[in-house]
Amino acid sequence: MTDFTSFDTAHIGSVELLTPSFDESLWFFRDLLAMRVVAEHERSVFLRTWDEYELYTIKLTASDAAGVGRTTFRTTSAEALARRVEAIEGTGLGEGWVDGEVGTGPTYMFRDPDGHSMGIYYESERYVATDDKPALKNQASAFPGRGVNARRLDHINYLAKDVEANGRFVAEALGGRESERIRNDDGRFAAWWFHFSLKSYDVVYSDDWTKHGNRLHHIAFAPDTREDILKAADIFLENGIHIESGPHKHAINQTFFLYVYEPGGNRIEFANAGARLLLDPDQPVVEWSQEERKKGQAWGMKTIETFHTHGTPVVDMPPQP
Repeated sequence: MTDFTSFDTAHIGSVELLTPSFDESLWFFRDLLAMRVVAEHERSVFLRTWDEYELYTIKLTASDAAGVGRTTFRTTSAEALARRVEAIEGTGLGEGWVDGEVGTGPTYMFRDPDGHSMGIYYESERYVATDDKPALKNQASAFPGRGVNARRLDHINYLAKDVEANGRFVAEALGGRESERIRNDDGRFAAWWFHFSLKSYDVVYSDDWTKHGNRLHHIAFAPDTREDILKAADIFLENGIHIESGPHKHAINQTFFLYVYEPGGNRIEFANAGARLLLDPDQPVVEWSQEERKKGQAWGMKTIETFHTHGTPVVDMPPQP
């Protein structure tokens, strides 16, 4: 039976993306995705999606290589934060408290077993629209009506040296509930999906074939509809953005998707995942076999090779048997 503490973590708060092509990456998120710059600190710019209730969604930071910096999570209460910090400290991977960034309160820093930097907090400042006031008072700001119109951050997919160790960490330290997973013929998990709320997934770990550690597979933004994703493909085509895969439909979690590389090299997904909600608090996990995954995506498109080999930072692939 699901324990009430499984709902301690509300959602992903923000993701820091590292880019070696800062100006071009900023153009991608600000102009093509219609995200709004809300703050600038040294080598970083903070941007928000148009219906984000908090002050920012991603922190874009200039770096020598692409990849992921700090991922933050918001809890559902101060009491939930205390429980999660105690659980994290019990894993031995806690790093301690720091001041929050751009509208977030005290944040407890930690790392997952793979080395990804993470923080968890509760106190948060709501965004107050100014020149972008919406016509409807139940959304955070006005609909941009340009570009991809990314509405919110949907999920993050990390590459991991050990999928199972990281998955257990998310379950135990953050209270994540598993939704789906892939089990290879050798018994090990190739990928593992976790969710915090009614969405079918918020955090994913996929096997890193390089075994490098601390790498990103992708982050995903949610527009409103499948049609928005089709339009996004045309926008990226016209603007010289590399389209890696899609538009198509995943078999796992049934997400309609499009994958592109932003100019810094990070993989970005656009996902219409709202159709499938996990309303059952005791939803049984769906497990896929290696043979079943060979069938490809929902409508038969095979998973392309780069989906397994590309991640950021980019590292050399080991020889394959």
